[in-house]
Amino acid sequence: MGGPSHKQAPRIGEYKLALSPNDGQTFLKEVDDELRKERVNSFVARYGWWILGGVLLLLAAIGGWLWWTGSKAAAREAAGESLVEALGQLESVRPADRTAAAPKIAALATSEIEGYRAAALFARANSETQAGNNRAAIATLRAIAEDQSLDEIYRQAAQIRRTSLEFDTIAPQEVIRRLDPLAAAGSPWVGAAGEMVGVAHLKMNRPDLAGPIFVRIARQEGVPDPIKARAGHMAASLGFDTNADPAARGAVPARPAAPAAPAAPAPATREKAR
Repeated sequence: MGGPSHKQAPRIGEYKLALSPNDGQTFLKEVDDELRKERVNSFVARYGWWILGGVLLLLAAIGGWLWWTGSKAAAREAAGESLVEALGQLESVRPADRTAAAPKIAALATSEIEGYRAAALFARANSETQAGNNRAAIATLRAIAEDQSLDEIYRQAAQIRRTSLEFDTIAPQEVIRRLDPLAAAGSPWVGAAGEMVGVAHLKMNRPDLAGPIFVRIARQEGVPDPIKARAGHMAASLGFDTNADPAARGAVPARPAAPAAPAAPAPATREKAR
């Protein structure tokens, strides 16, 4: 009979790991994923409403901007149509049409759109001039010239038009003060402003200052031909050469040169004459 069987102790080499290396990596990955999910859930739970509110505000801002640009475009289109209609009515020979244009011009004169506001104010000034109300026209043009919210080109045009209406009633010095900067060489207003500045100098008996201005007008490109022709005639009548550069010192004489006196005949000539 054999004795009770005893299991032999396993050898060291027969132990096997419960998890293979691949199983360990999978486990760590699952743990890492769970940690990430937990962090995301925690972040959303804490800041989710703030994020949602921010998204809604962004969408509202975009929608508001689109609405605003659309309304501005519609306002510009409506203002343009109103201006064209009002200008057409002002040109009408029917008094009823001109009367109907007045409220349109009044509304456009307070418009936030700079170009239409300026156009309406100039139209009002022209209408007042045509009606013989120069005082009202001058006041309208002065308001344009002093309105710093308008572009400089509008303000300069109003200053020239205003001065032309007041030219015979204000001092020559005031004409020069207002328009001399606009009569400078290269200025787009050298023709309109320069003529008035030149005549103002003549009123002050200063042809030496008026002549170079008329030469400048006659020489500058872009000046309308009628104004150039008048300036050329004025310069020539004052003894100034329109072919000379008025900016060059001494290039334009203030007065035409006096003819030289004839020399006295030599003694021999006198004897011969006898």
